[in-house]
Amino acid sequence: MTATRSTRQRDVIARVLGEAEGPLAVVDVLERAQADLPGLGIATVYRTLKLLTEQGQIHPVTLDGETRYERAGGGHHHHFSCTGCGRVFTLHTCPVALPRGTVYPGGFIVEAHEVTLYGKCPACAASA
Repeated sequence: MTATRSTRQRDVIARVLGEAEGPLAVVDVLERAQADLPGLGIATVYRTLKLLTEQGQIHPVTLDGETRYERAGGGHHHHFSCTGCGRVFTLHTCPVALPRGTVYPGGFIVEAHEVTLYGKCPACAASA
């Protein structure tokens, strides 16, 4: 019985992350998953996130010192953090033309880059 229950929890948490518009904080994963699993606890969410990360299904993203999680395999992308509602969205276009191997002034050789844009999401901008 426990194996079936843990599989259901894993499936629900993986689905929540797969349907998200961007990376989610642990508390957001918990709240969304509790819609299907009302008794779900935070410890189970942490264990499941660790397992899904180890399996390569999701990966952690650190934004403003907070670890969030998103589905793996999204390819090269960046994030937009709303200063109004606090939600984080995935951006599928790259605002930086800085390919791998570029030599940045001072002799820095670029291997990868991450960009987080900050501002108001469409919903917050409309209500301002």
